[in-house]
Amino acid sequence: MGAGGRRDFLGRLGGASLLLATAEGMGLGDVLPEEPSADAPPVGFGVVGCGPWGREILSTLARLRAATTVAVCDTYAPFLKRGLEIAPGARGVADIRVLLDMPAVEAVVVATPTPTHRELAELAFAAGKHLYCEAPIAHTLDDARALARAAREHGKQLFQGGVQGRANALYRHVGRFVESGVLGTPALVTARWSRKDSWRRTAPTPEREAALNWRLSAVTSPGLPGEVGLHHFDLVNDLLKARPIAVVGSGAVRQWTDGRDVADTVECVFEYPHGLRVGFAATLASSMGGSFTLLQGANSSLLVREKRAWLIKEADAPLLGWEVYARKEPVLEETGIALIADSTKILAAGQEPGKSGAAEPERDALWLALEAFVSSIRRGQASPCGPAEAFEATALGLLANAAVTKGVRVAIPPEALTL
Repeated sequence: MGAGGRRDFLGRLGGASLLLATAEGMGLGDVLPEEPSADAPPVGFGVVGCGPWGREILSTLARLRAATTVAVCDTYAPFLKRGLEIAPGARGVADIRVLLDMPAVEAVVVATPTPTHRELAELAFAAGKHLYCEAPIAHTLDDARALARAAREHGKQLFQGGVQGRANALYRHVGRFVESGVLGTPALVTARWSRKDSWRRTAPTPEREAALNWRLSAVTSPGLPGEVGLHHFDLVNDLLKARPIAVVGSGAVRQWTDGRDVADTVECVFEYPHGLRVGFAATLASSMGGSFTLLQGANSSLLVREKRAWLIKEADAPLLGWEVYARKEPVLEETGIALIADSTKILAAGQEPGKSGAAEPERDALWLALEAFVSSIRRGQASPCGPAEAFEATALGLLANAAVTKGVRVAIPPEALTL
């Protein structure tokens, strides 16, 4: 499309009040965090925990222009060695205190087992470091509240919880559609997470194997609701601008009968004001469906995945005026309107959203989260997932897990989600 054609196209969009591309009407501009100036020195990182997820973090930091990994830390030598293979210029240490004593380390990423987060976070705060703590931030409500309060008290140091959706441009894009009232009356919300994975890891010694499999013990594990469900719970709350008042749940070991006492398949239902119910189901026994959140309303529904989202209109829904210009795809035996997070940037390049180039964003959720953290540090701005947000998401996961493990209704008073 040439410059004249693009102007005509933009004119049609404005005349039709196209929500997909009008920054003034919906704020759907380039919502990705801005990287610091090229003149600014990269933020020096120390990464604590070189397990599979820690190595993902190291790989992502290696691709960020504004970040450099100065040190990596792990008490398990084979993991430390693998971490250093990803960050060969970093110093490898087994003691976090050595890492924290390094002046070049400005920011610390804690990617260790959840039960260790509080202690490591408090050490990082005491050392004056910025902190990115993986979610959930703790495995108990007391530890989560203590960690979040410590982060708030050390206000000069940036804190970001690893609830990646808070930095996901697509989620913010979808949120503006919800704010516009496009759903009509929200009627039903359903979230699913499915993966064929035992969560069990092998090791050369029984002691190491027990340490690796902390997710399989009820003493140390937040369960599926606490480890993965919290991301869905946080997204729903953020989109609906609401909080649940109670949760019920159930779970069982359906596939991996290996002595674990943590359910590999769970279901829970959150009760919201005015009769709204939000259901969540997760399983380690099947990969069918992957991960998604579905919000169904009287006028339309929104199906949201990590990198893709679709609007599915009801046949009797009011005409919005912009549908003719949008990319349409088959979704759940319906016609879905693809929501493209970078629509304004794409139009500025003389292209059409979803028709020129990939429909999925180039950067994944972890990249966006770490990029936002770096940007917050260099600009001295609050992170997208500060202490209050990280605590609320963690608390929702832990309360849902309590409902699952006890098989009872758990009330969620407002004070349960506030610091």
